Amino acid sequence: MARTLQEWLDYIEQQHPKSIELGLERTREAARRLSLGKPATHVITVGGTNGKGSTVAFIEAIARAAGLRVGTYTSPHLLRYNERVRIEGREASDEELVAAFEAVEAARLSPSPTGRGVGVRVRRSGDSPGCSPTPSPPNLVSSTGQAPPPEGEGSSVPLTYFEFGTLAALWLFQQSNLDLAVLEVGLGGRLDAVNIVDPDVAVITTVDIDHIDWLGSDRESIGFEKAGIARAWKPLVLGEIDSPSSVLRHAYAIGANAVRLGSDFIHEPVDESHWRWRDAGFAIELPNPKLSAPVQRANAATAIAALRALDIELPTSALASGVASATLPGRLQRFDLHGTPVIVDVGHNPQAARELSAWLRAEPVPGRTLAVFAALADKDVQGVVAALEGEVSDWLLAGLESVGARGQSADELASKVSGAAAAGSRHADVHAALQAALAQAHSEDRILVFGSFHTVAEALAILHSGQ
Repeated sequence: MARTLQEWLDYIEQQHPKSIELGLERTREAARRLSLGKPATHVITVGGTNGKGSTVAFIEAIARAAGLRVGTYTSPHLLRYNERVRIEGREASDEELVAAFEAVEAARLSPSPTGRGVGVRVRRSGDSPGCSPTPSPPNLVSSTGQAPPPEGEGSSVPLTYFEFGTLAALWLFQQSNLDLAVLEVGLGGRLDAVNIVDPDVAVITTVDIDHIDWLGSDRESIGFEKAGIARAWKPLVLGEIDSPSSVLRHAYAIGANAVRLGSDFIHEPVDESHWRWRDAGFAIELPNPKLSAPVQRANAATAIAALRALDIELPTSALASGVASATLPGRLQRFDLHGTPVIVDVGHNPQAARELSAWLRAEPVPGRTLAVFAALADKDVQGVVAALEGEVSDWLLAGLESVGARGQSADELASKVSGAAAAGSRHADVHAALQAALAQAHSEDRILVFGSFHTVAEALAILHSGQ
């Protein structure tokens, strides 16, 4: 009996002993067996500490407004796994994802390239309709300089949840005749599964401290890992003014063309509702992004720079339309619940908290800001709290114990912070904390729910139901 999508997700979670295992060898070998080629005519890979999802959303919206067929792969999801894979503006269906997982499973269990998965022939651009696919996939595994491991007769390839999902997305994109694939890095860059694909343009939005157990404890170390998505003689778009020197050194060493915010392109305000993007030979006035927060102008500007680096035709109307229409759940997303404004945001590290603090200052309310805060155990929660101390009136700490090993209780969270946050009320989960915040809120107050994708996912379930 065929597995449902949920059964597949439960299954792939069990196929590797570690939830995170950086490295490209397993994914490369499975891709070889799948006979995967380049997922689209053009590929943009987006890495960075913060702003990746928003930048992908801007690239997708602008490119689609320009008439391109676009696929996007992002992570993590909020409410449905389907959110991770979008083709032509729609989420991949359960049936499509199941077919992709079946193809990946058949390939990882088979020692030889099939390109067929579950009976669907995978044809790369350049193959004639009647010929067999070439067994060694060009365009995927080339410029990083590491050959795939030797073929093991009868051996299977263990894949992590993210690796399995990445291969499934690439398999779906390859069947979809896309003009552009936009791939968001999951963790780091150099050793992330997405990096088996050679992008035409690489993007690093920002570099800050996060995931120190895997990437290092300073910006230089983290920058080196993220710079691994760059390719020789290809554009590397940098979405912050002060990129770590490790990023610039790596770009120079491999001959990548660094395109830097503040040097090669800039964004500047025009009036309250417009801003200007410009480089040495082009300028355009654009409407403010639909996505809130001042930082979204930088993300939109970076997206425009990435698309212009592809050297494809981009009508000015597409730039304006894409910037104005791009949306992304969980990024300063606003609700009104029983007359109280509720803002949810996935920010979960100090850099994101600083941007969130800047937005709160720019958008004051007459009353209090009540913060429902829940975070994973491996995050710099004191750094997050410190960035927001001046903007939050009352703290409500919530547990995230249901997410597994990386979760923590409200008591554990309170023990890692200081000041008003440590003295805040404690609640078993986000649902309980949000209900308590609503009970305390007055007409001129607002509620901020933030700290993790898991935090926002729990809040959205409540907010969409109108409880």
